[in-house]
Amino acid sequence: MAKVVADISMSVDGFVTGPDPGLDQGLGRGGEALHTWAFRGDHVDAEVLAEAVDNTGVIVMGRRLFDIVDGPYGWNDDVGYGADAVGQQPVLVVTRNPPDKVRMADRVTFVVDGVGSAVSKACTMAEERDVVVMGGAEVIRGCLDAGLLEELRLHVSPVLLGAGTPLFAGGVAPRELRQVRVRPSGTATHLTYRVD
Repeated sequence: MAKVVADISMSVDGFVTGPDPGLDQGLGRGGEALHTWAFRGDHVDAEVLAEAVDNTGVIVMGRRLFDIVDGPYGWNDDVGYGADAVGQQPVLVVTRNPPDKVRMADRVTFVVDGVGSAVSKACTMAEERDVVVMGGAEVIRGCLDAGLLEELRLHVSPVLLGAGTPLFAGGVAPRELRQVRVRPSGTATHLTYRVD
């Protein structure tokens, strides 16, 4: 049975983008530092990334992230899910309004009836592999609040962004997590929590 995992990089001060993210600068000002571990990391980072890509059956993301991923500076044949170890997993996009035209039409499905429906469909498609909710922050918070996540994987980059998109904006219900793995590297601390 598929395991539902949220997987996202964040700064030490809790941001998943820098200020002013958009189509031209998906991670916002200074946000590239969040993914140094995925592109220029050490052997621990490479192992973490390879394991995630190998175990992922389906990706779930929100529309804002999709617009960046599908945009002119987004994923391509050289860079995508898994950084430069490009995975080709199907992508389910949670949105109320699917776009008329997309660049990655061969592997994207738009789900218009909410994050719960997207995760349910992804679990059916993923079979024995993981369903990875990779963001943005709003979709991850929605899955957490709805009790859909089994695991939360944070890649904490040693950077303070000062502003941007917070992963845990106000309103997240209090809950305890069980830490199950910590893997430090030279460019990130990879944390895995069980969501009980």
